Amino acid sequence: MGLFDFFSRDKKEDLDKGLSKTRTSIFSKLSKAVAGKSRVDDAVLDELEEVLISSDVGVATTLRIIERIEERVARDKYMGAGELDSILKEEIIALLEENVNQDYGQVAATSGGPYVIMVVGVNGVGKTTTIGKLAYKFRLAGKKVVLGASDTFRAAAVDQLLIWGERAGVHVVSKGMNADPAAVAYETMRYAVANQVDVAILDTAGRLHNKVNLMNELSKIKRVMQKVIPDAPHEILLILDGSTGQNAFEQARQFTATTEVTALAITKLDGTAKGGVVIGVSDQLKVPVKYIGVGEGIGDLQLFDREAFVETLFSGASE
Repeated sequence: MGLFDFFSRDKKEDLDKGLSKTRTSIFSKLSKAVAGKSRVDDAVLDELEEVLISSDVGVATTLRIIERIEERVARDKYMGAGELDSILKEEIIALLEENVNQDYGQVAATSGGPYVIMVVGVNGVGKTTTIGKLAYKFRLAGKKVVLGASDTFRAAAVDQLLIWGERAGVHVVSKGMNADPAAVAYETMRYAVANQVDVAILDTAGRLHNKVNLMNELSKIKRVMQKVIPDAPHEILLILDGSTGQNAFEQARQFTATTEVTALAITKLDGTAKGGVVIGVSDQLKVPVKYIGVGEGIGDLQLFDREAFVETLFSGASE
């Protein structure tokens, strides 16, 4: 059994509820696009392009999707408007499959020690909250977890992580505010090894993404961790706020350009109609989305299932 297999128990109804605002928006717009049309023509495709862009899929990714559908229309000669729903879902799923998540459970099993997740992202995206939810999920699955409070520059960041650690029922390594972040990371790794921890999750500073010193600090933290666990971190998880739409794209570009991000978590999807950002950011950056946040509760974090996501987002859109 892989380290992340327990996420498969996520409920479909939670996904339906969490994506309801985006789905309702897409349903309304796409229904108007095909109203009175018997076939998919240039006018329908123009409307579809506008729908996807307005849902924050992004221009480049939208154009890729439209091109794929155009190729199918040209190949099949005729495509009924009622087929657009299924064709759209098929092409978006195929696009996301080009960027498949690796088997993180296998990575953890072969490392011979704790699975280390280094969490990065700007302030306000839900970074600490996501860490708490992850810790809760792992603990419920019977895993031993430790959190490291390396975001020592932001007021109350350490306190917030301590609160989440208590909620999740896991230990937090902390040296307080203004401590050396790398020293906290080092102690967290030592604790993880000494206590045979399964998963170590490290919070890091989230100052503005265009601050060079922040990126240098993240590199230093990685080097210090490797003094204790040579192959750490096994995952660098970038947290993005889905409700910010195109701003999430820019943050992701900045981080992936300077830090070796291996996975994305898109938060706050339940409060926005911009859920299309999940599709666009993964496609454009070639970094897989691993988690999505679909609610405020401690259990409202899901392992990203591209097929379930696309099916939920576009279900019935052109009916």
